[in-house]
Amino acid sequence: MHSVESPSMSQVEIHGYAIVSDNDCIADASGHTPEVLRNDADWAYFQAELNMSAVTVLGRFGHEANPNSKGRLRMILSSSSPGLERRADGWWWDPAKVPWGEAIRIVLPAGGRVAVPGGRQVFDLFLKIGYDAFHLTRAEGTHVPDGVPVFSECRAGRSAETILSERELRPGEPRVLDAAGRITLAIWRPSTGNR
Repeated sequence: MHSVESPSMSQVEIHGYAIVSDNDCIADASGHTPEVLRNDADWAYFQAELNMSAVTVLGRFGHEANPNSKGRLRMILSSSSPGLERRADGWWWDPAKVPWGEAIRIVLPAGGRVAVPGGRQVFDLFLKIGYDAFHLTRAEGTHVPDGVPVFSECRAGRSAETILSERELRPGEPRVLDAAGRITLAIWRPSTGNR
């Protein structure tokens, strides 16, 4: 866990979550999750992780596409926010107007785990802020033509693993979530001493 901008601040732990195709995509050309990236075992794992999180940070499209049936606290990235604004459906945040450290102190004054399920612009933003863990699930043998990559840098043909590695994150032991579906998970964490 790392402290936000000051050692006296409450501790926050940032966890990213993505299921990707062989070509590092999280969505199809229309921005929707294709069937090849939908898997019950991965979904169950993800939901269990969300249950352990104090807030979920996602983009406006993801927020609108995924109803918040469990009433979890959300932060929605949107340039329509005046900075950080509490609305009925969550905290609306524009990172260009309010820095992360300031926003999360208001949203989670007691600290806690932050779940970041994307999309791409959100994943890119937190590459800069820093992940304490990135849960990278691969749907092996899948390809999403003209899809949306997990990170913008993947557009140049670079893998998600390369990008995480360049941020000094290292993968833990790979885990099979669904052998029949060829769904594998690796949790990437900062190298020892990096955080």
